[in-house]
Amino acid sequence: MADKRLFVIEERQDPGRMLPKDAAIAVVGRHIHFNAAVLDTFDVKGCEPRHYDMLVLSAAIEFADRRWMRPLGWRRTLDVTVPVIDLKTWQKPDVLKTLHSVLNHLTGDAWRLTFVQAKNLSPIGSRQIPLDFGKAKTFAVAYSDGLDSRAVSALSGNEDEALCIRVAGNRQRRKKGDSYFTQIPFKVKGYRGNESSFRSRGFQFAAVTAIAAQLSGVTRIIVPESGQGALGPVLLPLHNIYSDYRNHPTFFRKMERFTKAVLDYRVRFDQPRLWSTKGQTLRAFLGIVGKSEQHLTSTHSCWQTRRIVNVGGRKQCGLCAACLLRRLSLHAAGVNEASGTYVVSNLAASDASKALSVIPQKADRDIMVEYGSVGARHLQHLAEMADLPNDALRAHASQIAAATEATYEETLTKLRTMLVTHAGEWRVFLSAQGDQGFLKSWMDGGRYGRSE
Repeated sequence: MADKRLFVIEERQDPGRMLPKDAAIAVVGRHIHFNAAVLDTFDVKGCEPRHYDMLVLSAAIEFADRRWMRPLGWRRTLDVTVPVIDLKTWQKPDVLKTLHSVLNHLTGDAWRLTFVQAKNLSPIGSRQIPLDFGKAKTFAVAYSDGLDSRAVSALSGNEDEALCIRVAGNRQRRKKGDSYFTQIPFKVKGYRGNESSFRSRGFQFAAVTAIAAQLSGVTRIIVPESGQGALGPVLLPLHNIYSDYRNHPTFFRKMERFTKAVLDYRVRFDQPRLWSTKGQTLRAFLGIVGKSEQHLTSTHSCWQTRRIVNVGGRKQCGLCAACLLRRLSLHAAGVNEASGTYVVSNLAASDASKALSVIPQKADRDIMVEYGSVGARHLQHLAEMADLPNDALRAHASQIAAATEATYEETLTKLRTMLVTHAGEWRVFLSAQGDQGFLKSWMDGGRYGRSE
């Protein structure tokens, strides 16, 4: 398959006639748009050209990743040229080597990054706003409105110690404890949305978080994902789809090496809940003095589009993989949510068509059944892994052990314990939906590909 080539050019720059005819062009200022107000939050004392370069690179990677549809064999060759201010740094062999290593591992593609000298050498400006957080921060966390980030931030230390970095594309309502970096400072458009997998999102989040951490003098970055979300996508990849390493320890070790090479700053991506289920994490959160169920039920986990979830008010779908894991985990933690939280509220309904009848469009109902059946069976298969012999878990345990600098035996024990705990939580959750519920029917091999 032919290489896919992308040239990022600066605003008002003439692309010239030298570019290949089949190359795509992304213009900074048009296709890669920086939000000046948000970018200001990154323009603090200590901000260097390589930080801005990293943001442009992250945007260029997103454009390329989403511009070209994957072939049946998954892997693409993506050739990307990016203008940078600090060209000398980006041409260092160690920077190029570690960058290609982390991107290839994360996305399953073959990346070729070329850097050229940028014309505009001061795109941010020279405001150099000093940071004043009051109390020194001891760790950074990529923060969202999800359960894990809410719970793990609190479990990792006092909220005054947390540098909460918003990794959403849109500005969200500021909450107590939020810090200076309120949003990803750029948007990418014009790629025509050909590819939805967007595996490079993990690089984007990690890069933005590393930049903010360095500017704030923080070296410990908390990854809030619990065991099922961090390891499950690699333990059980979907058929013919490259394993999803976005929250896996192997990705973070490679990201640390790249960050050290390009920023000359050593950060550590710490996964304190790697061996816990999300349910265990939520129970631990509720054990903190002053924390209540309301702190958890006010979060948002759903992946689905607004068209599907805006049924009778803004809700969560209740059936996608993220919602199912949310509901399973809250159930394991003994938390009851309000009846109007989910569009698909009744998981004990005898068939999916009854549960989904509130969604007006049949096409949307079909989409939800597809998402729900895949998500439910993933949770079921993950539970079944608890019964596998050691040999069947050996490759995974060895890979994780190497990435976490632990022994194989210790890692295997922790992995099995997490799987056994998940299996118990899933079994109890399924039982609570009743033997006649459609979730149980799906697990028994009933129809799950289309709704009636």
